[in-house]
Amino acid sequence: MIDLVFVITRCHVSEGRLKRFGLLLLVWALLSPAGSPAMAANMRDQEHQLAQLRERITALRKRIRQAHGQRTTLNRQLEKSEQAIGRLARRLRVLRVRQKRTSQRLETLRRQEESQQRALAKQRELLIRQVRAAYAMGRQEQLHILLSQKDPAAVTRVLAYYDYINRERVRRMAQIREHLQALAETRADIAHQKERLNRLQTEQEERKLALETQQQNRRAVIAQLAREIQGQGSELVRLYKDEKRLHALLRGLQDALADIPATPARQIPFPRAKGRLHWPLKGMIRKAFGDPKIGKLRWDGVMIGAPEGHEVHAVHAGRVAFADWLRGFGLLIIIDHGNGYMTLYGHNQSLFKEAGNWVEAGESIAAAGNTGGRKETGVYFAIRHNGKPVDPMHWCRRPRGRRVS
Repeated sequence: MIDLVFVITRCHVSEGRLKRFGLLLLVWALLSPAGSPAMAANMRDQEHQLAQLRERITALRKRIRQAHGQRTTLNRQLEKSEQAIGRLARRLRVLRVRQKRTSQRLETLRRQEESQQRALAKQRELLIRQVRAAYAMGRQEQLHILLSQKDPAAVTRVLAYYDYINRERVRRMAQIREHLQALAETRADIAHQKERLNRLQTEQEERKLALETQQQNRRAVIAQLAREIQGQGSELVRLYKDEKRLHALLRGLQDALADIPATPARQIPFPRAKGRLHWPLKGMIRKAFGDPKIGKLRWDGVMIGAPEGHEVHAVHAGRVAFADWLRGFGLLIIIDHGNGYMTLYGHNQSLFKEAGNWVEAGESIAAAGNTGGRKETGVYFAIRHNGKPVDPMHWCRRPRGRRVS
């Protein structure tokens, strides 16, 4: 770098050229490998922040569980059952994606095989034509042709034609061999892909069977819980405890995330997106913000009804602050968007993200379900500002009646 500056100062160049060269030199310096240690250090710092965040959230979950006492046996069974269902549903989703890709690959190979067969048939047809042409020119050997012709020019011409046809015949035969080899490789690849597809289908059937078993166990646990909670009073006490547990979780998350940015600088702040956010999934609003829940409790979010397994999308960019099972909310994912704003997505069948993951607006984060003891499938969607509930209707795009998209 010093040598380059010395050379520049010793050269007699115009001021304009010197400025242009200085600009190029600056770009070179910025793009040089010298910047790579800084980038590596930045990545290490981000990984360290992520590890710290996950440690804080794990410690927070433990504190909340201890603060609210031991869970009942039925609640533990429900949590384990729904977590197992979530893992199986997530695995099935991955299998379906792999199965689709394998089927597409198989279809591509089949089209390739058809193309190779057509090319092979064409080469064979050309070879047949050459053999017929050689036959038409004469069935004699080269020596016989040489001795039988009286005109030297005719002999030379016939031998040249003969030599050309032989060389072309050899080339065509080589091409046929290449096509045969490529066809054999394609057929082997097709057999491999078929075998892989069969394995995926077998695994998928096994996972589906395991999922059905877990769902039966879950239904039995929910039935026991329903018998245990007899009367509105017990249900009200349970809901109050669930709300208290969620508020404690949100307060703890805000403390844990206080010194970690929620969104990259390039993203627009969450408040500026008010009224323009997409809903997390298509469906019908079963419960609106402020609707009576039980007793004096009211809905502090919306319950969107949707078929089980429908993908749930993040409404805005941010960082996943929580992704786990919480009593009363099932498999819950909470995204921190900065400026004190968080969005909550509860009762999911499975979660696609983990705590600390960055997500973009519209990215798939979960699958709709009915975990947490609900009968109807869908997703609980809520927005919090500094821990206080705000009406999602004021933030998301205007629905058509009670249908959102």
